[in-house]
Amino acid sequence: MSEVPIRCTGIAVVLLKKEGNQQKVLLVKRAEAVLKDAWCYIGGGIEEGEKAWEAAYREVEEETGITNLSLYSANTFDRIYSIEGNYIYIAPVFVGFVRDDQKVVLNEEHSDYRWLSFKDAMGIVSLPGNEEVLAFIEKHFVKKEAHDYLQVKR
Repeated sequence: MSEVPIRCTGIAVVLLKKEGNQQKVLLVKRAEAVLKDAWCYIGGGIEEGEKAWEAAYREVEEETGITNLSLYSANTFDRIYSIEGNYIYIAPVFVGFVRDDQKVVLNEEHSDYRWLSFKDAMGIVSLPGNEEVLAFIEKHFVKKEAHDYLQVKR
């Protein structure tokens, strides 16, 4: 019997900032060949010797220039089946709260960004399953207070 392997080699981060009385979600538009023009949240690979939460901080800085954030484990996962590789890719999702005056400086991986309401973000994310991740984060990190035990303390 053949099995489909599971690989966990990356992370995802949903960044949030408060605008008025509403939390907005940062979505970025992919510029590179893989997922070109797809709207998504931050994501990337875990480097050798790196913990997943360390990769989350690094990827946020590399992709947006943001270094000042409160990071939490969302306790949910991105999941994708790779047709070419015949494996299931799973990535822990993190939530990052940033200041309301936070500026975004994109790297070459992205061509555009938007701070959107959860409703609007769920309407334009490109990969099936991303809207469920956003709904989960809205329910557990926006409509409720984030639990201290999920906060990454570095």
